[in-house]
Amino acid sequence: MELDYLLYLPSDYEQKEAWPLVVFLHGAGERGDDLDKVKVHGPPKLVEEGKDIPAIVVSPQCATGDWWAKQPLELSALIDEIEEKYKVDKRRIYLTGLSMGGYGTWTLGAYTPDRFAALLPICGGGNPREAARRLRKTPIWVFHGGKDFVVPVSQSEEMVEALKRAGNDVKFTVYPEAGHDSWTETYDDPEVWKWMFDQQLPAKE
Repeated sequence: MELDYLLYLPSDYEQKEAWPLVVFLHGAGERGDDLDKVKVHGPPKLVEEGKDIPAIVVSPQCATGDWWAKQPLELSALIDEIEEKYKVDKRRIYLTGLSMGGYGTWTLGAYTPDRFAALLPICGGGNPREAARRLRKTPIWVFHGGKDFVVPVSQSEEMVEALKRAGNDVKFTVYPEAGHDSWTETYDDPEVWKWMFDQQLPAKE
């Protein structure tokens, strides 16, 4: 099954030989076959509002009734396709998502940990044992709302604690007054983008 997706290229795309790639996984409410739904949150929303992001941004859409955490193969194939078609800096591929996409970020990140320069899972969760084993060396910044009654903050806490025990210097931000929407504040923060774009995979020998 091929995934439909939104694609954003920077305004000066032709001026550089290679660009970072941001892969964004939306939440459960944006599933379906209408790509406009993907624009309601996260990087696609910022693009729609006119923000110039210094990266290629791909935002796939999950089918109704499906889950990102079940699609690591399909998402990996999509990233392969984007790498082939566009000028992607393979040392600077970033994965982020919110809610269902936060779970997908943990799952896909652990599925191919050597591919991503950094992960930004927002109000998600996953398998702490697998994360500790597979993501020990990956730069990760986790976000959650302290008053999230949809996905409890404990879901992120378990992942962060497992990573710390494994030696990962994971960053963790809890917005004390935020509910489920901890993504708006995250994606609106220039420091988050700066931190993400500062991460890159080591050069291959």
